[in-house]
Amino acid sequence: MEFTAQEIAQLLGGTVKGNPNDKISSVSKIQEGKPGTIAFLANPKYEEFIYSTRATAVLVNEDFKPTKPLKTSLIYVKDAYVAFSSLLEEYQRIVSLQKVGIEEPSFRDGSAEIGESPYIGAFAYLGKNVKVGNNCKIYPHVYLGDNVTVGDNTILYAGVKVYADCTIGSYCTIHSGAVVGSDGFGFAPQADGTYKTIPQIGNVIIEDHVDIGANTVIDCATMGSTHIKKGVKLDNLVQIAHNVTIGENTVVAAQTGISGSATLGKNNVLAGQVGIVGHIVLPDRTTIGAQSGIMNPPKEEGKILLGSPALEHKNQLRSLAIFRRLPDIKKRIEKLEAKLLNSEDQ
Repeated sequence: MEFTAQEIAQLLGGTVKGNPNDKISSVSKIQEGKPGTIAFLANPKYEEFIYSTRATAVLVNEDFKPTKPLKTSLIYVKDAYVAFSSLLEEYQRIVSLQKVGIEEPSFRDGSAEIGESPYIGAFAYLGKNVKVGNNCKIYPHVYLGDNVTVGDNTILYAGVKVYADCTIGSYCTIHSGAVVGSDGFGFAPQADGTYKTIPQIGNVIIEDHVDIGANTVIDCATMGSTHIKKGVKLDNLVQIAHNVTIGENTVVAAQTGISGSATLGKNNVLAGQVGIVGHIVLPDRTTIGAQSGIMNPPKEEGKILLGSPALEHKNQLRSLAIFRRLPDIKKRIEKLEAKLLNSEDQ
């Protein structure tokens, strides 16, 4: 696929300074630019590369003013980072449109319903009463259990497993190795020290525009639904336990674990390796730093938490400042104790 700089500028609402007929067929980092590619400059610390890049064109912010001669065409846009992201989305959309048809061998139960313009990869399995919307891409080795529903324009990459009765919305992307609807971790301790499995008979509901990273697991509810709301973004290797609810537009980074029946508000940000205990309610617009453990969440919205156990950001920093001084404080206390002992002896 090949586009001119002018065509890309029109797509992004920008203007070209340079040759509008430059041909562009791929993207690149600005420091690794090659002829025929387009890059972007959003962070000023990378400005030095724009004067040496071999990229054919570079997206820049409207206020960018070069201080040296350039070898590349510029496309001025309101926000270069956002524009580049939009360009990648359009590129991905065009590529995905080329994937169409049903490959064999794949299995579709006779009761399964498949929408218009599908791609069903080889060795995919679609169980009884499965419903797949229009323009969906179901890559090889995907498993869709009985009664699963997949909305329009959703992509399930190779090896995704969706257990029976789960619902996935429209415009979702689920990456390889993710599992949706596996049993929640429910066991009842017995008098003899063993554990009895509690049947997990609920499902998972995933709303529209949700992205789920590779090898992430979302457990089904014990009863009812584990609920991932509209616009949620889950990184790779995230564990979502049974009966959890995650509010709209919440972002969860890798290796985070959210325990059963926790409820997260909307527009939360969880950094990597956060741990959240079960049955808590996290208010809207909460930000949690990496490796934090949340046991007593704040009542107010918009707080920043840090540490394990997590405290409000400023309190945790004050505590860390004191912690760093503990060796010195210990020495001072020992000196004071020695002086007191000496004065008592006299």
